[in-house]
Amino acid sequence: MSEDLVIGADGLARPQWAASNELLRDYYDTEWGMPVTGEQALFERVSLEGFQSGLSWATILAKRENFRSAFKGFDPQLVSAYGEQDYERLMDDAGIVRNKLKIRATIANAQATLALRDDGGLPQLIWSFKPERTPLPRTVAEIPTQSPESSALAKSLKKRGFKFVGPTTMFALMEAIGIVDTHLIGSHRRGTSGIWPA
Repeated sequence: MSEDLVIGADGLARPQWAASNELLRDYYDTEWGMPVTGEQALFERVSLEGFQSGLSWATILAKRENFRSAFKGFDPQLVSAYGEQDYERLMDDAGIVRNKLKIRATIANAQATLALRDDGGLPQLIWSFKPERTPLPRTVAEIPTQSPESSALAKSLKKRGFKFVGPTTMFALMEAIGIVDTHLIGSHRRGTSGIWPA
């Protein structure tokens, strides 16, 4: 078995990042890599991946409920209407990551999400970049940080007005929502999405 996998007290193999604390373990065991296809849920994931840029995922995950409260459950209809007063409120909110560019990007991305509704919608666009095959990593070093598909998705979203959606951020999104399966071979979660075989 890969040295990058840790056997937990429950006897299950997980990568080291998912074994480091309870919050990350629960996220890994129940959510990461499972298919996400709803508009609002995808808007949340795109937003959180953008906020995570340059930070640890543990930081974002710990603040997730605060983000949901600050951004009205990531309802793109509501967030798209945010004005300067909302922006100032968010910049004063210690419960989230107070980065002016990322906050403005989230509001712009909500508006871009609504604009996509006339053209198939955000879920259809994101899932159209599903590759023909998924990585089969045995070690963390074998997991790519981006792919031709994540680069193409980033380019397509940017063209439609989205921000903080670079190729690496979009690959992380693709991993998180099941478009690719980068669970290490030997992990108890490998192949659990129902999209890719173990």
